[in-house]
Amino acid sequence: MNIVIFTDTFPPEINGVATSTFNLFNVLRKNGHNAYVVCTNPFNKEMMYEDNILRIPGIELKKLYSYRFSSFYSSKAMKIIKTMKPDVIHVNTEASIGIFGRIVAKKLKKPLVYTYHTMIEDYTYYVTKSNGFFDRIAKQIVRSFSKTMASTTTEFISPSEKTKDAIRKYGYESYINIVPTGIDFSKYENVNETEVEDIKRRYDLNDAFVILSLGRIAKEKSIDAIIDGFAKLKTKTKKKIKLLIVGGGPDLDNLKEQANRLKLNDDVVFVGPVDASKVPGFYHASNIFVSASVTETQGLTFMEAMASRLLVLAKFDENLADVIIDNETGYFFNDVDDMARRVLAIMKQDEAKQKQIIENAYKITQKYSLDNFYSNIMEVYKRAIRKYW
Repeated sequence: MNIVIFTDTFPPEINGVATSTFNLFNVLRKNGHNAYVVCTNPFNKEMMYEDNILRIPGIELKKLYSYRFSSFYSSKAMKIIKTMKPDVIHVNTEASIGIFGRIVAKKLKKPLVYTYHTMIEDYTYYVTKSNGFFDRIAKQIVRSFSKTMASTTTEFISPSEKTKDAIRKYGYESYINIVPTGIDFSKYENVNETEVEDIKRRYDLNDAFVILSLGRIAKEKSIDAIIDGFAKLKTKTKKKIKLLIVGGGPDLDNLKEQANRLKLNDDVVFVGPVDASKVPGFYHASNIFVSASVTETQGLTFMEAMASRLLVLAKFDENLADVIIDNETGYFFNDVDDMARRVLAIMKQDEAKQKQIIENAYKITQKYSLDNFYSNIMEVYKRAIRKYW
């Protein structure tokens, strides 16, 4: 089967959609299919086509953590895509590259599969600047737009029940495939111990209880709440504790100012963005992964942490209910004060209990394996193709 994947973001860029499309691309090729990717070009302003990846130049949107916006159509790219002889067009974005993918599907009369990765209404403040009235209007527009995008596809995919419920509330009534993104757990299970020790030395983590925040640094991720919780935790223990913040994004400077204001410069470590191949080492150099975000559509970083056999603590979100069972596969907190209390309790928790939680969590992650992902996605592709017979 020939599958062309359209996405605005793809490695070396680091974010959930890039990870998801990269895993899809690889698992399809591993199973003998001809998979291709059409994405934006982060390297230069030229069109590049190499190793089944077609990169189209675009304008960098710095406030959206270097996302790029390309033109809606490229005749040069269209000629290359025709040579791919696609059986299925799989769009993973709503913006420019996604619109191009929809045009390609229509022109070539091919089935269009669409995955709704991002709860777009959680990002309207980038445009409205949090203005209450305009933000409400923007959210209404986004809901209508999302419904239209879902309705104009051959097969629609949601990565989670949370996203499915949101699309239903928007008014979409057709069938929704729930296909969680698959994860290559092997790279989180097998790490280079020398790299882990190097991370600990470089960031003064030896003999410390290390709290990890990893991912895109933006307002919707609520990392400011983690820093506030960490500040409260500091007043409750004399043990050496560190907050390791790995990633880059538009809110980085604000968080650095916050850490400085709270006099946490020696204890909050801003690592910055790291190459995807280096990410597993940071999980293994830490004691617990913490997130205060409630805007995730699936929560890939939680499963990466669990696969790394790392404890996880999350602000309660219904999207995580199937992954985190409090005190069985991980922990939930409700607010900043509760976060500090929960971390302190975890630090004092019996080691045997923690090991049991880690093993329980690891078992849960296995349903998100690449093999399961592949089986589920192929069923969607086959249904889409049958509609064109």
